Amino acid sequence: MRLLMTDMKICILDAETVTRDDVKLDKITGLGEAKVFGFTKNEDIAKAIGDADAVICNKCLITEEVFSACKSLKYVGLFATGYNNIDLSAATRHGAVVCNVPSYSRDAVAQHTFAFILEYYSKISQYIKMTAEGGWINYKLFSNFCIPTAEIAGKTIGIIGYGSIGRKVAAIAKAFSMNVITYTRSPKKVNDGTECVELDELLKRADIVSLHCPLNADNAKMINERTLSLMKKTALLVNTARGGLIDEPALSYALKSGTIAAACIDALTSEPMREDCPLQGIENCFITPHVAWAPRETRERLIERVAENLKAWRDGRPINVVNI
Repeated sequence: MRLLMTDMKICILDAETVTRDDVKLDKITGLGEAKVFGFTKNEDIAKAIGDADAVICNKCLITEEVFSACKSLKYVGLFATGYNNIDLSAATRHGAVVCNVPSYSRDAVAQHTFAFILEYYSKISQYIKMTAEGGWINYKLFSNFCIPTAEIAGKTIGIIGYGSIGRKVAAIAKAFSMNVITYTRSPKKVNDGTECVELDELLKRADIVSLHCPLNADNAKMINERTLSLMKKTALLVNTARGGLIDEPALSYALKSGTIAAACIDALTSEPMREDCPLQGIENCFITPHVAWAPRETRERLIERVAENLKAWRDGRPINVVNI
C-alpha cells in the first residue's frame, strides 16, 4: 500500500551547490512542505533541519549530533554520488535512510577528463591566445606550430576505478586509439576486454593516470610520494574524482621536481581552495574548481533523480540506499 505523505516536511540545505536559478528544484519541493537554504554552515545544520522528515544536501555534514537533535529526520537524500559527508552508522541507528544518485554525472565527468587530456596534449588554449595576440599575422609560413603538441593515439591511459565513469573514459580512450589498462577492486566485473593490472604496474606503464574511484578509508592519499615515484617522468595525472585521493604536498613536490610531467585537477582535499593549497600557482598543475559534474543537463538529471529517490522512499520502496 502506498504511503501518502503530502504533508512531508523537506529541508534542502545547500541548493546553491546545484542551481544558481538556472535549473529548478520544483520536482523536489513539490513533494511536500519544503524550506530551501542556498547555503548552510555546518554548525547551523540541525537548526535548519528542525522538524523536517527529509533533508536533501550535497556536502553538508550530517552527523550523530544532527540525527540526535532532529528527531523527525528519517531520510537523507544526496545531491551527489559520494556520501562521505554522512555518518551512515548514525543514520542507521536513528532509523534514517540515506540515498545517493549513482552514475548521473558519467558523461559530464568523462567529458571533462578528456577536456583536460586534450588541452594538455593539443595546447588549444595556448594557440588561441597566441593567435589572438597576433602571433599568426603575416607569419612567414602557413603554419606557426611554435608550441609543441603530441598525439594521444597509442598512449596508455591507466584508469583507477572502473565504475560507470571509468568505463565511459575507457570507451572514449579506445575511440582515440589509446591503450587502456585499469586497476579496480572488482576485476571480475570488467568484461569489455580492458586489461586489469595491479596499482603499481598501472602507475609504471601509464602515460596518463586518471582517477575515477570513490574516496574511502582504504584509498585516501593513494597518490603519494611512493606511488608518484613509480610513474613515468612524462606522465600526466588527472583527478576528476575526490581531492582526498591525493597527498597534495607530495604531488606539489613531484610536479616541481620533475617526478611527473603535469597534473590536471578538478577536486581538492579542502574545498573551496584555501590560500595555502600546496598546488596553487604551480605552472604544470592545471586546476578547475570542481566543475566536471556541473553542466546544466547534468544538474537537471541530478535533480530529477533526487526527486525520484525521495518519492520512492515516501512510497515505501526506497532506492539507491547506501546505509544497508
